[in-house]
Order: sequence, then structure tokens, then C-alpha cells
Amino acid sequence: MEAVRIVTGTAVPLDRSDVDTDQIIPSDWLKQVERTGFEKGLFSEWRDDRDFVLNQEQYAGATILLAGPNFGTGSSREHAVWAIQQYGFQAVVSPRFGDIFRNNSTKNGLVPVVVSPEVSEKLMRAVEADPTLEITIDVERRTLEVPALGVSVDFPLDDSVQHRFLEGLDDIGLTLQKTGAIETYESSRADWFPTTR
Repeated sequence: MEAVRIVTGTAVPLDRSDVDTDQIIPSDWLKQVERTGFEKGLFSEWRDDRDFVLNQEQYAGATILLAGPNFGTGSSREHAVWAIQQYGFQAVVSPRFGDIFRNNSTKNGLVPVVVSPEVSEKLMRAVEADPTLEITIDVERRTLEVPALGVSVDFPLDDSVQHRFLEGLDDIGLTLQKTGAIETYESSRADWFPTTR
């Protein structure tokens, strides 16, 4: 996974609450063997509606998804995170995330930013009024800022999760940091024990 320090860009206002992972990426898309191409399935059942926000040209190229409360509930599927990322989003802002979705996001490099309902509402209305509004999410400082609105708020991010983002470490990367200790342990084991080699 690539390191994430600062995400700056425009946003898409997805003004819906309780969006679950099946709405983010319908189950038909889970049959793919490859880990690419999921952006085509992102909100695919809603994208048939020409008026759906992702179909609006003024939001093209946005890197931040503004979501309503309770985003990413439902079943665990990393595909939901992959679809969001492959579409071009680097962060999702919401008053509340489903726990499993939030965990999957942090393990795949998608920044989940929790803000108060009041800040969420302010951002949603502001971006609807001005799709060019720029938002900055600073992972190192754990802040979300919108200078044009005078908004500067902190967001919660565990130290271990922040470390993952700043260093670009997924679960495999974290394990590889312990290569020396693993090799030392493996070399001291009895020959009759099974090995990973």
C-alpha cells in the first residue's frame, strides 16, 4: 500500500445515510477473481439513475467522498474499499462508519475521517453549492480543513493506524518489518517442525 500523508481535493456529496457495503459494491461484483476493475461496480445500482451524484460532471475527478452517517455498514467485503479507491477516492468523510468497513479501509489505505454531524452537514451543503471547494485531510496532524469555510477540525485516528498510513504499511508490510525476528526464530526451531519454506 502507498503511504498517505495529505489528501487534498474536491469532494462528492453522497447525501444518504446507512449506506451498506452491498450498496457500495453489489454482490454480483464479488465473483471476480482479479482485484481490479471494481470502480465500475461502485454504487452500480444507483448509477443507472442519470441524476445520481457520481453521474454529475461537476464532481468528476473528486478525491474525497462525503458520506452521510452510518456509512459502510453490513457485511465485510474489502471489495467495497477497493471500489471506492479504484474510482479515485482517497478518503471518506462521515459522522459514523461501520466498524468492519472502517477497519478494512485502514488496512487498504483509504482514510476514514469521522466528523461531527454538524460539520458533515456543513460540508455537504457547501460542496453541493460549490463543487470546486477544496478540502485538505492531513493524516499526520489528524485534521480536516476547508479554508474557504473557515473549517478546521481534528478527527480520531489511532496511533497504530496513523503509522500504517504514514509508512504505507498493510498487514504484510507490518509482518515484513519483523523479518529479522522471524528468521531468528525459524533458525532456532527443531528440524522436525514444519516450516514455511
